[in-house]
Amino acid sequence: MISAPQGTQSGTKTRILNAAEKFFGEKGFDGTSLRDITTEAQVNLAAVNYHFQSKETLMDAVIERRIAPVNQRRMEMLDAAGPSPTVEQVVEAFVSPLFVMDVLPAVPLIGRVLSNPSQFFERVYKKHLIQVVLRFSDAIAASLPGLPREERFWRLHFMAGSMTHVLALSGVLPLMSGQPVQRGAVLRQLVTFLSAGLRAPVLSPFSEDKK
Repeated sequence: MISAPQGTQSGTKTRILNAAEKFFGEKGFDGTSLRDITTEAQVNLAAVNYHFQSKETLMDAVIERRIAPVNQRRMEMLDAAGPSPTVEQVVEAFVSPLFVMDVLPAVPLIGRVLSNPSQFFERVYKKHLIQVVLRFSDAIAASLPGLPREERFWRLHFMAGSMTHVLALSGVLPLMSGQPVQRGAVLRQLVTFLSAGLRAPVLSPFSEDKK
């Protein structure tokens, strides 16, 4: 058998990934058929099997293609901040790669995955985020040494939620705000807001019960 040229194989793989990302975002994993993907990518089923073996593996590859460069950039920014980062440096390292790098085509897919908590936990958190969470928890501890471990978890969780919400609504934020929205300006506001949240006083977990 004569193998296809390397450039052709790379182009085919990219078309499959692009098509899968589109349909997984529009129809969800279960609602997307391999026929949808092969028709959109203009390839046959054998090409999908050759590059990805299965629909499950393809889904993982779609997610990894977007999240791996983001996580790499996050780690690089934390490394550059040194052993004693400021709160703003930690927040910016966590948030800005998603705003700076080209992840907008994956926004519908992000929304789909987040709408299924068990799928998010298995496909994204366990495979791609748990080490990032641990690293950023340590970075928050370095910048705010008095913050308890449990509080770091929740504040990092709230930070991720705010970031994801802004990203998911990026296409309609100009309509909601009634004015043009500049990505850099939104990022600066988000970093300021989240940094203040990380610095907020720690409340007793039983304070509400005592009222």
